[in-house]
Amino acid sequence: MGLFFSKISSFMFPNIECRTLMLGLDGAGKTTILYKLKLNETVNTIPTIGFNVETVTFQKITLTVWDVGGQKKIRALWKYYFPNTTTLVFVVDSSDIERIPEAKEELFSLLAEPELADSHLLVFANKQDMPNARSPAELTQLLDLGSLKNREWFICGTNAHSGQGLYEGLMWVKKQMKT
Repeated sequence: MGLFFSKISSFMFPNIECRTLMLGLDGAGKTTILYKLKLNETVNTIPTIGFNVETVTFQKITLTVWDVGGQKKIRALWKYYFPNTTTLVFVVDSSDIERIPEAKEELFSLLAEPELADSHLLVFANKQDMPNARSPAELTQLLDLGSLKNREWFICGTNAHSGQGLYEGLMWVKKQMKT
């Protein structure tokens, strides 16, 4: 009997699939976030040369997450990952104030891409545990997110090691996928 209701539930409320592109400057914490979401563990990472792709399931949403390296030489390859992106996750190292202007420049370059025009934007203000970390409100100003008019966006403070804020971001993605 339980199997019957499970099958009916799966039919009536199927998983929502979301192609997610996770970008940001090198060292922002993208890969650490990916594996915290996938394995609920903090893993030792090395700089991503190329990409990692994993499937993360969260409350009836299946996210195929493409984590692409953020080194300057690799950024030119980001465009090859744009097609069919539902959600763009941009990860910022909140504690590296010197690189925030560079992050802003890269973010706005991404947002100008026609293939990402319909993508939702989730900004993870990562490394909130660091002493000099800027708050999500401060990063909203520094990244000029308020100027984004025809795009759904959300910023939340995160700590990739503890997982703080990551599920808040996924809840926002889930809400966007249902609207």
